[in-house]
Amino acid sequence: MEPLAENIYRIRERIQAAVRRSGRQPEAIRLVAVTKTVDAERIRAAVALGVSEIGENYVQEAAWKLPVLADLSITRHFIGHLQRNKARRAVEWFDVVQSIDSLPLAESLSRQAVALERELEVLVEVNVAGEATKSGVAPEEALALAERVAPLPGLKLTGLMGIAPLAGDAEEARRAFRSLRQLFDQLPSSHRQVLSMGMTGDFEIALEEGSTMVRIGTGIFGLRRTPA
Repeated sequence: MEPLAENIYRIRERIQAAVRRSGRQPEAIRLVAVTKTVDAERIRAAVALGVSEIGENYVQEAAWKLPVLADLSITRHFIGHLQRNKARRAVEWFDVVQSIDSLPLAESLSRQAVALERELEVLVEVNVAGEATKSGVAPEEALALAERVAPLPGLKLTGLMGIAPLAGDAEEARRAFRSLRQLFDQLPSSHRQVLSMGMTGDFEIALEEGSTMVRIGTGIFGLRRTPA
C-alpha cells in the first residue's frame, strides 16, 4: 500500500475505534484533511483515496492552490486565524470558516457572503486552552458570541471549534475537550451540529469526548515541509 493510502486507512481505523469507545457510529464523524503546505497533486491523490473535506490555514496559500482544485467535489474549510481584510477572499474560496473569534470578523464575512450571494457555514472558535498565543474567544464569552453570530445574514452557524493545549498531556487535552463539549451542549439545537476538535496528536481523546469532526494533517500527509 502506498504511504498516503496507508496513512488514510490507519487514521480511519483509529477514528472508528475511538468512536466506538464513545458509543457512537463512525459514520457520524467528519474527517478534514489539513492541507497546509501540501501541494495540489498530493491533495488530488488524497481525494482519489476518499478524502472529501480539506482544511487550509492561510488565505494567501489557498488563493493559488484552490483554483487548480476547483474541479474537485470537496468541502473547503478555513481553519486558521482570519483577518478581517481577507474576509472577501475567504468567502470566495471556502465553504466553511471554523475560526470565528469576534463579532466584527463575523460581520465582515456576513457582508461579503451577502454581496457574493453565498451562504457560508461558520463555527465559533473557543480558546479552551487559555493560551495567549492561540486565537479564539474566551470560553465564558463563547455562547454570547454564538448568539450574536447566529442571526447574521449569509452565515450559517453550526457549532464550535477548539484546540487543546499543544504542550499539554493527555489529561489536559481531555479536560479542554470536555469543557468545549459542555459549551457545545448549551447551544440551541439548530446550531449544535458540528463540534470540531482533535488533531493528529489528540484526535482519539477528542472523539472519546464527543467530537464530530477531526482535523488531521501530519497523520495523513506526513511531516510538513519547512522553508529552506
